[in-house]
Amino acid sequence: MLGEFKAFIARGNVLDLAVGVIIGAAFGKIVTSMTDDLVMPLISLATGGGVDFSSKYIVLGGAEKITTGMSLVAAKAAGANVFAYGSFITALINFIILAFVIFMIVRQANKAMPPPAAATGPTDVDLLTEIRDELRKK
Repeated sequence: MLGEFKAFIARGNVLDLAVGVIIGAAFGKIVTSMTDDLVMPLISLATGGGVDFSSKYIVLGGAEKITTGMSLVAAKAAGANVFAYGSFITALINFIILAFVIFMIVRQANKAMPPPAAATGPTDVDLLTEIRDELRKK
């Protein structure tokens, strides 16, 4: 079993996957920063909020536990039941940006890769025709 594990780790696919995960995590931080520091402030400005959009919430229960202008983190810590729509929208925008960038990378990689070589030799139809002809002979 240890030998199989060593063979598994030594394969190039595992190392490629590890590199991909590390680069993906770093890229995810870049996208999160872009969303939190660039995109969401612009959305907040456009919607007239002028504040951190990711901290927007609606109190569903426990309103007596919070005060006006309390941050989302403080409202949750106080035990209020909140509908944190701003955090969800921020995460959704993060996902859309990340998915679009990955789509563009895969699209460019597919364009850069050469098309698969044409199959040489007989086709399935040719082989089936040969089998039919042999069966007819017998």
